[in-house]
Amino acid sequence: MLEFAETHSTGRKTLFVEVILPLAIAKNYTYRVPFEMNALVETGKRVVVQFGKSKLYTAIILSISEQAPEKYEAKYILEVLDDRPLVTTAQLQLWQWIADYYMCYIGEVMNAALPSVLKLASETKITLNKDIELDRSQLHDKEFLIAEALDLQPELTVSDIAKLLGQKTVMPILKMMFEKNIINISEEVSDRYKPRKRTFISLNPVYRNDDNLKELMMILERAPKQADALLAYIHLSRNQKLISKNDITEASGAGAAAIKALIDKEIFIAGEKSVSRLHHEKEEETGIFDLSEQQQHALTDIKRQFEDKDTVLLYGVTSSGKTQIYVRLIEEMIATGRQVLYLLPEIALTTHIIERLRTYFGSAIGVYHSKFNDSQRAEVWQRVMAGEYKVVLGARSAVFLPYADLGLIIVDEEHETSYKQFDPAPRYNARDVAIYLANMYNSRVLLGSATPSFESYFNARIHKYGLTELAERYGGVELPDIEVVSITEETKKKTIQGHFTGALMKDTQEALSAKEQVILFQNRRGYAPLLMCRVCAYTPKCINCDVSLTYHKSSGKLHCHYCGYKEDSPTICPACGSTHLEYKGLGTEKIEDDLSVLLPDARIARMDMDTTRSRNALQNILNDLEEKKIDILVGTQMVAKGLDFADVTVIGIINADSLLKFPDYRANERSFQLLSQVSGRAGRRGKRGKVVIQTYDTAHRVIKQIIENNYHDLYFTEMEERKSFKYPPYYRIINLDVKHKDPEMLYNQAIYLANELRKHFGDRVIGPETPLIGRIRNYYIKTIMLKFEKDGLSIVKAKTIIRDVITQFQTTKLSKGSIVQPDVDPY
Repeated sequence: MLEFAETHSTGRKTLFVEVILPLAIAKNYTYRVPFEMNALVETGKRVVVQFGKSKLYTAIILSISEQAPEKYEAKYILEVLDDRPLVTTAQLQLWQWIADYYMCYIGEVMNAALPSVLKLASETKITLNKDIELDRSQLHDKEFLIAEALDLQPELTVSDIAKLLGQKTVMPILKMMFEKNIINISEEVSDRYKPRKRTFISLNPVYRNDDNLKELMMILERAPKQADALLAYIHLSRNQKLISKNDITEASGAGAAAIKALIDKEIFIAGEKSVSRLHHEKEEETGIFDLSEQQQHALTDIKRQFEDKDTVLLYGVTSSGKTQIYVRLIEEMIATGRQVLYLLPEIALTTHIIERLRTYFGSAIGVYHSKFNDSQRAEVWQRVMAGEYKVVLGARSAVFLPYADLGLIIVDEEHETSYKQFDPAPRYNARDVAIYLANMYNSRVLLGSATPSFESYFNARIHKYGLTELAERYGGVELPDIEVVSITEETKKKTIQGHFTGALMKDTQEALSAKEQVILFQNRRGYAPLLMCRVCAYTPKCINCDVSLTYHKSSGKLHCHYCGYKEDSPTICPACGSTHLEYKGLGTEKIEDDLSVLLPDARIARMDMDTTRSRNALQNILNDLEEKKIDILVGTQMVAKGLDFADVTVIGIINADSLLKFPDYRANERSFQLLSQVSGRAGRRGKRGKVVIQTYDTAHRVIKQIIENNYHDLYFTEMEERKSFKYPPYYRIINLDVKHKDPEMLYNQAIYLANELRKHFGDRVIGPETPLIGRIRNYYIKTIMLKFEKDGLSIVKAKTIIRDVITQFQTTKLSKGSIVQPDVDPY
């Protein structure tokens, strides 16, 4: 555990601060504190520092001492940005643990943890505020010089202004100008987070007298738009206390000019008020429900196990009512005054479930995920730190928030791979970080899943975690009827239409006739995964990555899903000149296109990465599905996770083989989880649902286990293989990805690094091997895998050795141009 120096009292002591910079550097730097700032520095506050010759960064104070660094002369900090700490000591401890466990730098953790609005760099852009009339006669010389320069060049960086003024310390001047509203600071400066202001209207007290109001209405007969605005205000004021300009405009149809005229006549009084950027501030708690006997038993069992277990796994079949158990636990935790973190793997789930939870907790619940803009994220950060939010619902990054007193963490769908961050560092798993976080706060963790990860179920079976099971769906609803259809057989019989078997089309049409809804699952976006020449078999590939390009009909282009490269779709084969080019395979876009031909009257929508990029697109799709404006929803794995809609009765899995045949030791586990979760979306309320699985391999073991909902058979079969071949949860895995733009140099580097590691770990080192995709963004990749038995070598010691070997490698000439990326628990 880190030990932090106490804040020093003001005086002439020479103080030094060790700071965390948002950079991938091995050691923290120490800076000197100017005497006049001695009383301002405190652990967890942000300071502006110069790093290198000219770069400015926001850094976080990690510790304070009177000890100067031995190896270099300490530069002065330039500015203290906060009145009170922005980062708690508990967060700093968590950051250090993540850096140690996941073999990355604490600066990389800081980068992931802090919303970008709370960070500063020397390339931050400065512009003049055009919304005010600037009286330049009131400016100081340096402020005047900056304003004049911004007239000539509308945008300057902090570095530009430092050169302009001929001094390094410009942040105090810029901060003063920002506070005077003279400039805007964009990109990564904390001070650009300002409370959102809205203009609210009130009626001049003079006109609250009925006689005066009647007289006023008569005067305004000559100005009908102003009269309409006034009448709208009077009507709105009966039901709401605060009335904004927009409220009056919407209610009256009067424009801004009419409202401005009433303000100028002093009939209306305009005033600004800070409002939240977050929604649903005024919602009341209205949710009332009773737990079933099974749910009540599970709840009692969880609470009993929490007495001696920090972590409990709730294994409940799909639609068994896990969310209602979560709600009861949250209610009890709030009653004790402590906070709750509710983690979900996808933003799709977050936006869906937030509406349900707000029914129970109203404005006590905060939301945190990447679809929020920077200012919204900063606002949630501040409110969590102040203890205003008793419940925080979020995706994986919510583990980084500054909790005041965390009592319970719920990790829903704990098996999901979305909890793992793959790029960039830190490559952390939010589920595992949550367990460490709970340990810091002496709180409890509830892991929930209908298809638990083998690691969590293994820990429950060896009694490291508690275990509670819910075997029945809520309300006695039966699990869906699953039909497996052979694509091969239907192709022979010619009963298949495009990519849709006769069985799937029959069930879909019956559901539509009954005014019910259908979800079709295909785990690949785009129109067609492959464009191929029939003559020479040429396939267009990405110029940066070793992958074929996917055709997207919406853009008419070929896309790379790894680096974002796009190119026009050719009409003539570049290799042989043939015009016989055809699309192979199918993605969600093609399924949507084909369905619109086969079922022209059906209202079809698509939910994948392409259709949910904009901020509200995802919520709009879910709202349309809820309101039955969509008959058929086509989607990738986004549709598999926790969606709960009453009228979805048919689920179609277009091609199960793409999951089952994937070359990964977890393929069977992941296939079972994904297909079971997709199936669980059917028939959740009342009527039994139907699932149609289309596959070439109807006899596959996992297909049978899904039909029987036999998780235990899958678990025991797979675990035997994992034990034999030394895979988790019996062994720990650390991957080292070595990258270089020259494949020959990469080969030599990877071989050298693997041989150095073998000197310490012997046959625990496997590789180097070329991964499934051997080049991404022009970097060729080799992977070295290390497997460590849990009962053998200390994993802490092993990581220390790996770090030392990487550091030694990076000091050699051979390492030039290479990147080495450790990935702990990579899957």
